[in-house]
Amino acid sequence: MLDISPAPSSQTMSELQRKWAKARLNSSAAHAMAPPPVLPGFDELEEDGFSSASVPNTPQDDDSSSASSLSSTGTVIPSPGRALFARPQGFPGGRSLDPIPWTTYFERELFLPSDDGTVTYHAYLTSPAPPAGPGKTGGPLFVTHHGAGSSGLSFAVLSSEIRKRLPTAGILSLDARGHGLTVTSSSSNSEGNAHTRQTSQGETEDLTLSRLSADLLAVMNLTKRAMHWPALPPIILVGHSLGGAVVTELAASLPLPSTASSSSSTPLNNNNNNPPPTDSSSSDIDLLGYAVLDVVEGSAMDALQSMQAYLATRPSGFDSLRDAVEWHVRSRTVRNAVSARASVPGLLVKHGVGGSNNTDTDPANSSNNNDTSKEEVVSGSGRGGRAGGSGRRAAARAWRWRTDLAATQPFWEGWFVGLSKKFLSGRGGKLLLLAGTDRLDTELTIGQMQGKYALQVFPEAGHFIHEDLPEKTAVALVDFYRRNDRSALVLPPKVSDLLAQGKKV
Repeated sequence: MLDISPAPSSQTMSELQRKWAKARLNSSAAHAMAPPPVLPGFDELEEDGFSSASVPNTPQDDDSSSASSLSSTGTVIPSPGRALFARPQGFPGGRSLDPIPWTTYFERELFLPSDDGTVTYHAYLTSPAPPAGPGKTGGPLFVTHHGAGSSGLSFAVLSSEIRKRLPTAGILSLDARGHGLTVTSSSSNSEGNAHTRQTSQGETEDLTLSRLSADLLAVMNLTKRAMHWPALPPIILVGHSLGGAVVTELAASLPLPSTASSSSSTPLNNNNNNPPPTDSSSSDIDLLGYAVLDVVEGSAMDALQSMQAYLATRPSGFDSLRDAVEWHVRSRTVRNAVSARASVPGLLVKHGVGGSNNTDTDPANSSNNNDTSKEEVVSGSGRGGRAGGSGRRAAARAWRWRTDLAATQPFWEGWFVGLSKKFLSGRGGKLLLLAGTDRLDTELTIGQMQGKYALQVFPEAGHFIHEDLPEKTAVALVDFYRRNDRSALVLPPKVSDLLAQGKKV
């Protein structure tokens, strides 16, 4: 049953509206007449007392990490008490400038005297893994040659990166004559040779390309004899700058005659018309390939025009090895501080001890030594004396360059003439690592289009690619080895072998 109630009258609705409007008006009036609320006062002293230590510290990334790059989107919170606009003193993150000893990266060092006593080669070695069994091959041996003015320690950090990616690999890194701890005598050079230079000790030094190539071959054979290897492991040659020209010269000269280790002072390209000495104990080189780092004929020849002026801009010496390391990093000659700490000490010698022809100790062996220097240098700030400064100021520097690069000028052109042609015609696989494609000359550009060699460019690196980017360089070299490793090839059996086994073909 529906309950039907009468609708409210219009008079009742009007009364309700008047009551609601009156209540609304009273509430608004009371709010307007109320006094303002009492707010707490602002105390500046209390505000200033807020300590920034209450902000949690954010770990500071080293500037070599990806988190410190300009592309990082993280919020940077300054640490307490740091002057935001103060000029940095030293390296960020408390990075050390102390030299790193060679024992960190290599297994041993070798002093390899030639049989005629004219030269004692110095090299750093980490041995490759031996063969796993009969008919098997062991690990490869990366044989490295540094650039002019540098030393075998230029490849120190790279050697450890190669071993991380290829634990069976070995590394042999030599000091060229006139560099590092390799010692020569004046009796090893013929008198009046137009291709020799006079050293500060009154001795002549032959730095022709043929001589340096013969030295590289001799070091490999002498190492085999010193280590009692029955044969040399598979070889990958790696050369930077001048070293690239040396390994290319050696590769282009293959197949080589069986050159005795005692013939270490005989150039490969014999200019005296004497037959190269042979020895049945010397084995042929199993060359898998060679890699050249940041040197091509065209750009190298162009750079020679301004090299003397360029050398005049670098310091003539340093007060300590730490100063030398700092200068190389700040001037961006070497863009990796760890690489600089490992390689720079091998470039300097303590003033008064002797130059490259003296058997002084390696500065990198001592943590108390604080100094070093580099092959190709750019002007920059540092505590080293300028080459153009007064003699009194230069003489005050405790550490001087081990190799006088300016004195090698007679050899510069001979190092690089014909390099591109020899690089393309050499035996084995070929790899070219550059810091920029603008370094390619016409001949190499055509060769690259024809697929005659592998090319990889690292635009973020400087001239010292292997020191600036040791990880990326190691990846490129290990991949290059694996592409040219003949032991990894699985060939089908010979028909004659199948027939001998009684199988039908």
